[in-house]
Amino acid sequence: MAKKEELDEETLAFIQWCIEVEGFLVAGGATVQQAQDHIEEQVEWFTDQFYEGLTPEEAAKEALA
Repeated sequence: MAKKEELDEETLAFIQWCIEVEGFLVAGGATVQQAQDHIEEQVEWFTDQFYEGLTPEEAAKEALA
């Protein structure tokens, strides 16, 4: 069996942040699939927003603007 890869705390925090962003994108009118696709396609931009300290809600608003 393959050994499970352990994710560091920072990576886990980013994943959780993206999950929250997804919720705000959906609340803003996107489907779950559209929100997930957008986050995947723009992962570098979202990573920058995460490290700049934007809240998930602020990042979603920027993405929807």
